[in-house]
Amino acid sequence: MELETLKLLFNKHKEVLLFNRYIHAEDIAPLLQKLALKCKVSVIGKSVLDKNIHTITLGSGPKKILMWSQMHGNESTTTKAIFDILNLLLSDEEVSEAILKTCTIQIIPMLNPDGAKAYTRVNANQVDLNRDAQDLTQPESVILKACFEAFKPHFCYNLHGQRTIFGAGDANNSATVSFLAPAQDEACTITNNRKRAMEVIAVMNANLQLQIPNQVGVYDDSFNINCVGDTFQTQNTPTILFEAGHYKDDYTREKVRAYIFQSLLVSLDYIAKNAVSGEAYLPYLDIPENQKCFYDLIIRNARVAQDGDLLDIVIQYQERLIGDAVVFIPKIEKFTRRNEFFAHREIDAKEGVVETVKKEAITIGYENDLVKLRNDEISLKLTKS
Repeated sequence: MELETLKLLFNKHKEVLLFNRYIHAEDIAPLLQKLALKCKVSVIGKSVLDKNIHTITLGSGPKKILMWSQMHGNESTTTKAIFDILNLLLSDEEVSEAILKTCTIQIIPMLNPDGAKAYTRVNANQVDLNRDAQDLTQPESVILKACFEAFKPHFCYNLHGQRTIFGAGDANNSATVSFLAPAQDEACTITNNRKRAMEVIAVMNANLQLQIPNQVGVYDDSFNINCVGDTFQTQNTPTILFEAGHYKDDYTREKVRAYIFQSLLVSLDYIAKNAVSGEAYLPYLDIPENQKCFYDLIIRNARVAQDGDLLDIVIQYQERLIGDAVVFIPKIEKFTRRNEFFAHREIDAKEGVVETVKKEAITIGYENDLVKLRNDEISLKLTKS
């Protein structure tokens, strides 16, 4: 698909009722009611705290695609993109008609509503659902497995969000979007099943490289049978991990939302129009592996004592739910050798001493929006959000 067409479709069909990072069940409830007038919306079970978990099913084609989002409650970007793509698919756009004639799509928009409400990775029992694929100790895990077994998908989309710490490779390139075709055995064999997932990822990557060159990564494919993607891959269902990452100054993840929308549309269009054999998997192998090499903010060329060595002060934002908003609180993570890590934002201390606002020695773990540099207050808050 042409890039300008993808951008136009996103702007036209973006769901305006969903924005920012804090997305929970009450936010999507009116959207589900509206969707129920156009497609099948079903309650397929309850969360630990008795919240409804829904599926949305549309299309009539033989190729079946299962998607789920917010398995981790604080990873909401893909949920926003799901409702954007649903608006498109249920429109009269030509591309939508072609996809729905060829594919049947089933979506769980929010697998972990309790975690979404609390803005936590885990569910209400403090369990990471993405490590519960084998033991199935949690109702949400059981629901996902039952949905998988009943629907019998030909492809699975495992939709997540990733932290700002990842780079696409070990260069100064933030991992804005990441993918993975999970392993299905301990040897990480590139099976025919994985090749089919890799082929689809390669198509999405080709589109993204036109807009965010060198900012797409893949995760380490070490095998973990407790993870949902690995488990479904062992069932010979090509499974694709999507990770919505960081774009410059985009802490609300609204720009990244557009890239996830495009990736969903490009992949669905490709699956609809092609027999995905896996033969075109090789470009996937050229995507760099994610590295933990970024921090949100680094104060370069600083001292923490008058006679101290020059170093970098590394700061990471702590995402905390305060009221109905996610607040980003700067926290000193570590002191490092100069230029050991990359940063999304930098401040040059020019060999000055950095202190707390009370003119005390700065320490690891210090949280504040301000520090002192040569008696001037320096803001560590987000410059944009």
